Amino acid sequence: MGEVRGGGVDTMFDEYDGDGGDDGHHSERRPPRRRRGWRIAIVGVLFLGLLVVGGVAGYLAFLNNTVSDNVSYEPLLPEEETPVTTQDGTMLPVPVERPEAAGDALNYLVIGTDSRDLDVERGRSDVIILMHISDDRERVDLIHFPRDYFVDIPGSSRPNKINAAYSIGGAPLLVETIQPLVGVPIDSVVIFNFESFKAMTDAVGGVEVNVAEASPGFPEGTMRMDGETGLEFVRERYALSQGDISRGQRQQAFMKAVMLKVLSRETLTNPARLSEVVDAATKNLTVDENLDMSEMRSLAFSMRGVRGNDIHFETAPWTGVGSDDVAGSIVVPAQEQLLQLTEHLQNDTMAEYTDDVSPQTGFSN
Repeated sequence: MGEVRGGGVDTMFDEYDGDGGDDGHHSERRPPRRRRGWRIAIVGVLFLGLLVVGGVAGYLAFLNNTVSDNVSYEPLLPEEETPVTTQDGTMLPVPVERPEAAGDALNYLVIGTDSRDLDVERGRSDVIILMHISDDRERVDLIHFPRDYFVDIPGSSRPNKINAAYSIGGAPLLVETIQPLVGVPIDSVVIFNFESFKAMTDAVGGVEVNVAEASPGFPEGTMRMDGETGLEFVRERYALSQGDISRGQRQQAFMKAVMLKVLSRETLTNPARLSEVVDAATKNLTVDENLDMSEMRSLAFSMRGVRGNDIHFETAPWTGVGSDDVAGSIVVPAQEQLLQLTEHLQNDTMAEYTDDVSPQTGFSN
């Protein structure tokens, strides 16, 4: 395979480096890492791991031991939340209460980081996904927040990129930042590094991916990919029509392909393959202290009927890209449409949610 593309400096969607503003020419900018593009696809590891753990009763004890040995537990939820003051001076309520209309719907924050070891370094939040699981456990919505989404951050005197929250205050501050945006509480947090999803792709023997937008080496249509090919596929942005946004959609397509392969009879009835998938899915997984094995098993069992058509992907609504004097290149939220998203999350009616505002081509603004 040729050299992997997309590892250079991103001139349109620059990564926040934790040192304040980022205009694409920061003198202390961290050099790009080979795995920084492996973003949205990694979120599927948690969901797939939970489904697999609950899917085959004969392997429950073995899978429990595997997951218990692999998963790390950390305090990822905020102990005491900081009030958020919006740009217009509005003080948002803390904490965010669970709406009665949501029933027992769950909201997980899934973070993909480039850190190899969270005990050594926090890394950067290359994946920020809100996973909404419906009250009846029959639908899953994965809502991607672009890393340059321009938002209010608790304790900060001005808005910044959403991934700045993680760079500054880790998972707890990112939780505090996202909850007011979506109007629902975050129940648990999950953090991945970038090896799990690649390993799991190879563990299932590769996947068939729908390539909706062609790029060099990836013609439009269905294409079979292993972990390394998938990594190259989801890292491309320069050849895509909407840059980082299009890459997010491409990564969602790859993630769905892996989900379907893991949930297939071919995987679930193959003991060797199944154990390899569970091991790959959980080996580089860190969760908050509330999400113990009992909770995982219960959730997995309740979602045993979920299939590919029940998994839905959205992007947090946006109007275009812009520039900020401190933050540099930013993705501008569509505030009115974001309120619509909030309403559907609060009422657990995501099946009725549509987004006709976010640009379908180009970058607007």
